[in-house]
Amino acid sequence: MIVSVELRPGAVIDERGLMERLGIGRTPTREALRRLAQERLVEVYPRRGMFVTSVEIRDLASLAEVRSVLESHVARLAAERATDEDRSGFDTLLGELVHGTDLDARELMALDERIHRQVYRAAHNPFLESTLEEYYVLALRIWYLALDQARGLEQAVLAHRELLEAIRDGDADRAEETMLRHVLEFEESMRRILTGA
Repeated sequence: MIVSVELRPGAVIDERGLMERLGIGRTPTREALRRLAQERLVEVYPRRGMFVTSVEIRDLASLAEVRSVLESHVARLAAERATDEDRSGFDTLLGELVHGTDLDARELMALDERIHRQVYRAAHNPFLESTLEEYYVLALRIWYLALDQARGLEQAVLAHRELLEAIRDGDADRAEETMLRHVLEFEESMRRILTGA
């Protein structure tokens, strides 16, 4: 709900309402909210309540700095370490990209998520994978926030073809360069949308 901006940035979080809506008890709800606070998706203010964190342009730049380094590195590792099973997964995703023009915006975003997670897994470094998944969620939230204004989403997702082929073919240099370009182009397009430039 937070990532998909069903709960908008700055919204008050109604703990009891969440419990009822999700059909879970107080303890799991509080544990989930505590984790969301650790992941910078929720802010807790004593005696005031919990709020969905805002999305700031400076956060986008900071996130891009981290993602550009880590994601390009993980793409290199994936190209170097991918197993036959990983390569089969990349072939499956390449097949999905062929039909990408038939997908709506949310389906394209789900495909983008599957692609990134497959790249993270193929690096075979669980610490890097969990770190990148946390940052990817923050980036995904920005995509959802800008979804109505995002143009070229289809092109951005379909551009993963070069990345997937590079990783599948074991071309670490091309995988690293392609991922770096992808992350920086994402940051630039989101900056334009969020600033209206």
